[in-house]
Amino acid sequence: MSLRLLLPEDGVTELLGSWPDEPRVYERGATELDRFVTPEFFETWAFSGCTPADEVAVMNLGGNPPRPSIHPMGFKTNGRTDGAKLRAYYEKGFTIRLGNLQRVVPFLGGVSRSIQRETGFSNYLHAFLTPAGGQGLQHHWDQQMAVIVQISGSKTWELWEPKFKDPVRSHLDSTQVWDPRWQEEWIANGPDQAFDLEPGQSLILPRGWVHNPHSRNSDEPSMHLTFAIRERTPVWLVDQLLSGVIQDEEFRTVILPKEIHGDGLKTRLSVTRRELITYLESLDLDEKAESVRGAALTDLEYTT
Repeated sequence: MSLRLLLPEDGVTELLGSWPDEPRVYERGATELDRFVTPEFFETWAFSGCTPADEVAVMNLGGNPPRPSIHPMGFKTNGRTDGAKLRAYYEKGFTIRLGNLQRVVPFLGGVSRSIQRETGFSNYLHAFLTPAGGQGLQHHWDQQMAVIVQISGSKTWELWEPKFKDPVRSHLDSTQVWDPRWQEEWIANGPDQAFDLEPGQSLILPRGWVHNPHSRNSDEPSMHLTFAIRERTPVWLVDQLLSGVIQDEEFRTVILPKEIHGDGLKTRLSVTRRELITYLESLDLDEKAESVRGAALTDLEYTT
């Protein structure tokens, strides 16, 4: 189980070799992923109530009026996911999103772990079911590379070039810097690129690219999986380089309140910077590289 379930061989080669910074559509054909995740997948994981309620989202931004998100109490009974309520929302035109399926579906958990072994990047996957003519989400951008795998039906992806280069979770997240005038601009000018994604196709969507996915042009339901791949960055390497600093006594001493409030803070910063440089220069990089590689293959937390 690997990236080869999501992309054809040339797509895997390009992803691992150059990490594309522009969207690409690939013909993957049918793989084991398609044989496992069928159009009936939501019958098991949504409408039976098997997916934890905290990982379910119900939204209808294509409705009148738009409904960005239904409060979880709207599809829960006795604190648990109520599949019948989810089905009722879906039949009214709402998109159903099942999040972090790698945590609850063993097969998909295996795919996720395999992708991390191949890339060194942690990842997660969401499944989206959108009724014919519907739309769950509108314009936004993400903080990680996504591989969109169309399972059934079709979905239109309207794309705009990034507003900001290389956004990450803690910096330039779309929710942090959003300007509603941008949406008016995007709608008025139209997309820079647009794809109608069909079953057997996959879309590589680099982080930062604005997207407006919908099934408004489709007369059948759309189901797709989004594999979000959390890229490692030099900021992550900095964290790894500093991971052992707590073991050195000089970095555990107290900074006195008078140093924070007084003129001594600049001096303390200078001393700490000097100690930090000494610490970093003392590291055995061969040994550290093995430690960092191990973290890359096992760390499941956000790094971008």
